[in-house]
Amino acid sequence: MKIHFIGIGGIGISGLAQYMHFQGHEISGSDIAETIITKKLREIGISVTIPHNASSITDQDLVIHSAIIRPDNPEIVEAKTKGIKVLARREALLQILNTSKVYAVAGAHGKSTTTAILTAIMNGSAIIGAESKAFGSNVRYNEKTDVMLFEADESDGSFINSNPHCAIVINAEPEHMEYYDYNYELFYDSYKTFIKSAPCRVLNAEDPFLSTLINEIDATWLYPSKDITNIEFVLIDDEPHTRFTLKNLGSFDVWGFGKHIALDAALAILAAHESMNIEEIRKKTLNFKGIKKRFDIVGSEKDSVIIDDYGHHPTEIKATFESVKEYALLKGFDQITAIWQPHKYSRTIDNLEEFIKCFEGVGELVILPVWSAGESSRDIDFKEKFKKYNLIIADNITRANNTISVIKNKETLKILNKGLIIGFGAGDLTYQIRGTA
Repeated sequence: MKIHFIGIGGIGISGLAQYMHFQGHEISGSDIAETIITKKLREIGISVTIPHNASSITDQDLVIHSAIIRPDNPEIVEAKTKGIKVLARREALLQILNTSKVYAVAGAHGKSTTTAILTAIMNGSAIIGAESKAFGSNVRYNEKTDVMLFEADESDGSFINSNPHCAIVINAEPEHMEYYDYNYELFYDSYKTFIKSAPCRVLNAEDPFLSTLINEIDATWLYPSKDITNIEFVLIDDEPHTRFTLKNLGSFDVWGFGKHIALDAALAILAAHESMNIEEIRKKTLNFKGIKKRFDIVGSEKDSVIIDDYGHHPTEIKATFESVKEYALLKGFDQITAIWQPHKYSRTIDNLEEFIKCFEGVGELVILPVWSAGESSRDIDFKEKFKKYNLIIADNITRANNTISVIKNKETLKILNKGLIIGFGAGDLTYQIRGTA
């Protein structure tokens, strides 16, 4: 088939596009701007046009678009004029995954990490919402098996259409509530539909919502507070690892720091154990090398480390920041600087009090302008709300070697080159902190 993806630069859509390309389909796509993702797609032979334009629609058999693409997009209009079938990503999943044995990972936090750990353990194709550093992509294709290791997205309800053989749910914390019209019953019912559609289920029994299903749903239930024990944070070849004991299955080492890493790994291990020997799983957990933009060490010198982290919700930031403190302790650093690029005005305002709390223990906090993700600007008094911190309000940062400059009105306010420096955000901070902006 000839398939065109609108919004192909998004991590989710790009994953589907690559997977269909590897399956032998002729793939094209478009987006509003050139990115690292669009460049990588071209490198593997996918045609990408910038920006959206009706001329991109020629004789394709199918057009698939991301959730944020509007009905008046010129390519959607042109496709419908030409009688070409148009599907949202959510709808397309029903066709793309319908013949796969899908291990689908869902939850507000930890999806990418858990899916990537599962990908390290199990053979199969994979579509992840982040780049696995073990194979340098968010997609892996294995034509020799029908197993698919898939990050299932609740933000647009698409996880319901992921055809799960095994539903793995880390947590069901309300997030992306705008999609559900802030209807909590609808949100939780979607999770129930997803879970019940799978014959195999691995669930976190201590999540507030999932715990209400214990007597209703047959599953492998993980009780983190009693099933995960002896947690240690260790350096293996100077890389952060979490060591823990899982139930009666023995000890495991997994890349990364934190109780949340142990939780993610434990769920992946239990899901894999449905079909794999535990000793093989124990060896393969060491294949996980982290994922890009999740506690991603992007610079390391004797007296400084720079970390890029995708955390953009207070729960994620708080969990990662606890890991940062442990890592700084093991490295012998007494200075921690956090650089935060808030993601979306709506998320920042809805969770402002929790954001204020989640940087406890930071030596210095740099706040950059909100990454709007298309939302209209709204007033937030960061200077007043975060005044208890050693605070710098800045426009952007630049990086040269292992030194970061904090910029305001094109003037350098601060040079950061000592201790542990971590950036939090889902916008373009990742390029600023890597020096590729």
